[in-house]
Amino acid sequence: MIIKDISKRPTVIPGAILPMKTDNIFTIKIDKSIEIITVVKPKIKDAHQKNVGIILEEKKILKILSKRYKHVLITKISTERDLQKLATRNPDLVFSGVKYFEFKGKTIWLNDYLDQFHIPYIASNVAALNNESDKNRAKKTIQLAKIKTADFFVTEPGKHLTKNSLPIKFPLFVKPVIGGDSRGIDKNSIVLNFKNFVKKVLDIKDKQNSSCLVETYLSGKEYSVGIFEDSLDKSLVAMPIEIIVKKNANGHRILDFDIKKNDEEKVIAVLDSKILNKLSKIAKKSFTALRGKSFGRIDIKMDHKGIPHFIEANLMPGLRKGYFYRSCLLNLGITYDEMILRIAHNGLASN
Repeated sequence: MIIKDISKRPTVIPGAILPMKTDNIFTIKIDKSIEIITVVKPKIKDAHQKNVGIILEEKKILKILSKRYKHVLITKISTERDLQKLATRNPDLVFSGVKYFEFKGKTIWLNDYLDQFHIPYIASNVAALNNESDKNRAKKTIQLAKIKTADFFVTEPGKHLTKNSLPIKFPLFVKPVIGGDSRGIDKNSIVLNFKNFVKKVLDIKDKQNSSCLVETYLSGKEYSVGIFEDSLDKSLVAMPIEIIVKKNANGHRILDFDIKKNDEEKVIAVLDSKILNKLSKIAKKSFTALRGKSFGRIDIKMDHKGIPHFIEANLMPGLRKGYFYRSCLLNLGITYDEMILRIAHNGLASN
C-alpha cells in the first residue's frame, strides 16, 4: 500500500468555527455534547458484527473530538434501557457506526430511533442504508437514475439450471447480494463457464448464506470515490482514488476479501483530470440516487473500453485508515484528525 501525502496544510471546513490552537490543543472549545456509541465487542478478535457498519477506534476518536468540543464521552449500549437513557440525555450528536441493536428478539435501528427524538448522527438514515446494503436494490436504484452499471441478475442454487437460462453471457462476476468488505469474493468470483457458475453460487450460499448478484464482468481499472456532503448547502465533494491489485493465479486482478484483510492492494491518486471528472460525476449521482447523507463511498470499475460503471456503495465507510481516509488524504490533503472533525461538524450542522 502506497499513500502519498499531498499536503500538510490544514483544511478549512466551510462554516466551521475554528478555535485558536496552541501546540495542537484548542484553546476555545465549542459547547456541544457528543456521545460516541459502542456495543459489546465480540469475544473473537476482528469477528464480523453484522449490526456494526463502522468499526470505531473510540478512544482515539474521543481524544480527537475532545480537543474541539466541551462534552464528549463514550457510551456502551447493552440494553434497551441504555438506549432510552441516551434519548433522555439528548446529546447534540451521536457519533456511531452501529446499524441496529437486537434486544430480546426486537430489532431497533439506531438512526431510526435517533430520528424519533431529533438527535443528529453522523451517517445516512435507515432508508438509505437499506438502499445500499442490498446490492440488487442498489443496482436497480442506480439503473432508474440512468447511471451506468454492469448488466446483472440475482440467483441462488437451483434457480438457473442450464447455460441457456442465464440472462447474460460469460464472463460473469459472482458475489453475495448482502455483505461488505468483499466477503464471498475470491479468485473463483470470475466465472467463464456454467460449471464454475454453479459451483460459485453454491459456495456463496454455503459460506455466506446469501443469494448471488451476478454481473457482466468488467475488466478495466478499479476505483473508489469518497464523498463528503456539506450539511448546510448539500453540495458534494468527490474524492477518487485508484485501487491496484496484483494478478492472481488465474491472471485476474480481483479485490477480494483476503487482499483487503491483509492490506495488499496499492492505492494511488487519480491524476488524469478527465478520468477524475468522470469518476466524480458518476459517484455524486450515485450518492444522490441512493439518498446518501453526510459521507460515504462509491465503488466504480471501468469496462474494457475505459467507461466507468457503478459497482456498489458504502454509506457507512470505515473510519480507520481505509479507503475513505485515503481518499480524503490524497484529494484534500487532510489528516485523520481533520477528517474526524469534519464528520462531526457535518453531523452537528445537520440539526
